[in-house]
Amino acid sequence: MSVRRCIRWPDRRLRTPADPVAGITDDIHAIWTDMIDTMEAMPGVGLAAPQIGVMLRLAVVDASDARGQAIRMANPEIIDASAILRDHEEASPNLPGVSARLERPRGVTVRFLNDAGEIETRDLVGLWSTSVQHQIDHLDGKMYFDRLSRLKRDRLIKRARKLK
Repeated sequence: MSVRRCIRWPDRRLRTPADPVAGITDDIHAIWTDMIDTMEAMPGVGLAAPQIGVMLRLAVVDASDARGQAIRMANPEIIDASAILRDHEEASPNLPGVSARLERPRGVTVRFLNDAGEIETRDLVGLWSTSVQHQIDHLDGKMYFDRLSRLKRDRLIKRARKLK
């Protein structure tokens, strides 16, 4: 399909919760394919539809070493999370040039509508878990830096503005 352009922060769409997906259609499959192409071109380990300006609760995640293992998700929700936390440096193509170290649950159980239109539940650990949590934040209209202290967030945004 095609690589889509990621919208730039502070575009309001990045702060707007995405709309639920009613069902899996050919259009949804086409969006997922474009999202995977876009994720691979970055390169990245996940992408949420609002990052490319599509305001639907769609995400793709591929944290595999070999790539080509992308999980396509509609309406993903975390139904359980590990008490054990994991550190990871997070960034976003919507705010290029900056990143921040965050702690998130090491593992999560996520429920979503899969590419066959069926409800699926998966346990994800490590980078898979971090990525799906990051994508769900995007679907909820949040950026990774919202999880930082006010001081760290202000510094990151100031750095990002200088890079523009």
